[in-house]
Amino acid sequence: MKKRVVTLGEVLMRLTTATHERFEQSNTYKVHFGGTEANVSISLAQWNVSATHITSFPNHSIGKTACNYLKKSGVDTNNIKFNDGRMGLYFLENGVMQRSSKIIYDRFDSSFSKLNPTIFNWDEILKDVDWFHWTGITPAISESAAQLCLDALTSAQKLGITVSGDINYRRNLWQYGKSPLEIMPELISKTNVIVGGLTDFENCLDISANNFEEGCKKVQQKYTTVHTLSNTQREIISASQNKLSAILWRNNKYNVSKTYTMENIVDRIGGGDAFMAGLIYGLMHKEEDDALEFAVASAVLKHGILGDANLVSVEEIEQLVQGDNIGRLLR
Repeated sequence: MKKRVVTLGEVLMRLTTATHERFEQSNTYKVHFGGTEANVSISLAQWNVSATHITSFPNHSIGKTACNYLKKSGVDTNNIKFNDGRMGLYFLENGVMQRSSKIIYDRFDSSFSKLNPTIFNWDEILKDVDWFHWTGITPAISESAAQLCLDALTSAQKLGITVSGDINYRRNLWQYGKSPLEIMPELISKTNVIVGGLTDFENCLDISANNFEEGCKKVQQKYTTVHTLSNTQREIISASQNKLSAILWRNNKYNVSKTYTMENIVDRIGGGDAFMAGLIYGLMHKEEDDALEFAVASAVLKHGILGDANLVSVEEIEQLVQGDNIGRLLR
């Protein structure tokens, strides 16, 4: 049967400088929409998974355009709300060679940050759902967004739904009077699959470790609901060339993926979301080793696509895993 996934999180409008221009040079900006959780839903929708995204937009033409973008991408938007507040923005200057990329966020007082968490009936939204996904960005945005996330996870846990969370620690986002250590542990206690690294464990869970395997064991000792932990490993040679691999801890087994060298990167934004979507899809449909390889290959292909979303097929990802049709002209 077709799997059903629900994601929760803010969607931003992205404004990118032309080609590789700097902010000081650019007179025009390319518009995209994206959000780390919505990007996951878009990928899954491309792969014949029923994906629903929960968010809100301002009730004007730009908000409706953002909603239509999700709908055109195959995502169920029936539970999206329109309310007061502004459209969150971020500005991207794409780096090249040894010059780093830059992002400037302008997202405070957004529509999503002002959502009333009581307007959602999570038991109804999550009925017959197989998987729920959240990230640490949502509870960092505002107190109401943190409560919204907690309500969703509480319902998902009660309904026996598999829950994944990308910890995604963003220091600069936590501005409403709460620290990650006051909010994140309770959310992690209701989560089964975690993506995060040692910095995330330390800042959000107060867990220190010398390596990822040790960190995973400590997380599982403290949070018995967590059965799977994963993270990507990126070696940055330049803005244009990275190496990417990933690790997975599951059933007391440590798996390491193959390493890909990515040259002439087009757009690395959304690479982590492509990995997360690939991991969700892989764990629902494949053995754990194959799930990890699928997730990494998904992330690699994203680096060759403009915009936040990973617009590739399952077949393309599996071909990369097998080493088939790499860089060929297909016609």
